[in-house]
Amino acid sequence: MSLQAKLDAFKADFEAGKPPYNVPASVIEVMHRATAELISSGAAENTLKAGDQAPSFILNDPEGNPVSSADLLSKGPLVISFYRGVWCPYCNMELQALEAALPSFRELGASLIAISPQTAVNSRKSVRQNHLDFPILSDVHNDVAAAFGLRFALPDYLVDLYTSLKNDLPSFNGDNSWTLPMPGRFVIGQDGLILYAEVNPDYTRRPDPEDMPPALRKATQASAN
Repeated sequence: MSLQAKLDAFKADFEAGKPPYNVPASVIEVMHRATAELISSGAAENTLKAGDQAPSFILNDPEGNPVSSADLLSKGPLVISFYRGVWCPYCNMELQALEAALPSFRELGASLIAISPQTAVNSRKSVRQNHLDFPILSDVHNDVAAAFGLRFALPDYLVDLYTSLKNDLPSFNGDNSWTLPMPGRFVIGQDGLILYAEVNPDYTRRPDPEDMPPALRKATQASAN
């Protein structure tokens, strides 16, 4: 089953109010409204695209060690997944799918990292719960996400909903800004050029990891020439 098929099956159960979430229809309506407004805002049109130069960055892993994009790119192409946090079931399903695809990425000489605004403690929880063999880097204030064009502020009514559900983003992220990244996946060549970019303002839609190898093979061929 593809990643999107798994996400669609989860979404159907979630929106039907099934356990363990038992979410009422009023909550679903608010979430739909926020997603529709983010889509209509055109924010996704302002994100970095294939052919753009990727911004360089240094972010800490869950143990506090700095990880440099330049260092990673010196070894081969780079796959980056921006995701919302350990509290998001769609994100966790995506991380698990990326973990399953990790051997194929490594066969093509690529590194894989995930980037989230959450604190190191929550990133360690993500790694542990999803059995990950790749690092999750902490993007404090979503600054790197902003450099890729992904950062957006939650509308006040969605902040109110998250607060009522005890989905306290300031605690998860150690940041009071109530911002998140739109989920995004990028493949970056060793020259820093973006070879693949997929961003969706609908957080329930994610690209399949099997979409990455063609871009990675292109990156490998480019570095060999």
